Amino acid sequence: MKVVVQRSKEAKVTVEGQVEGKIDSGLVLLVGISQEDTESDCRYAADKIANLRIFEDEEGKMNNSVLEQGGEILSISQFTLYGDTKKGRRPNFMNAAKPDHAEPLYKRFNDLLIEKGIKVETGVFGAMMDVSLVNDGPVTLIVES
Repeated sequence: MKVVVQRSKEAKVTVEGQVEGKIDSGLVLLVGISQEDTESDCRYAADKIANLRIFEDEEGKMNNSVLEQGGEILSISQFTLYGDTKKGRRPNFMNAAKPDHAEPLYKRFNDLLIEKGIKVETGVFGAMMDVSLVNDGPVTLIVES
């Protein structure tokens, strides 16, 4: 499992002009699921992301997590994170999980975040989406299980 984590001031995702998910301050997650991923990968990533200390405290140091900050999450499925660009000019997506494997794990990952008390908005799995955000910092990290 590979997740690009972006701290944001605001973000939204639209599908065919319709807003599907929108958050204020929090995290935008681009979530990639590989063929080998299981629920334990979801648990690891959800716990890691919920507790990452990447928000500033009252002294301006990154000491607070999205949980402590009371932030929200916009979670976007992103199979292209497993695009292999080593050979040729067209990415190879053989390592990305097929939808029947990826979608239940993506939903489980989001449910685990919700169970921790975080408001989670999403796009539409498998759809062409327009994602916009104001990257705060910018702070962008990659979490891999």
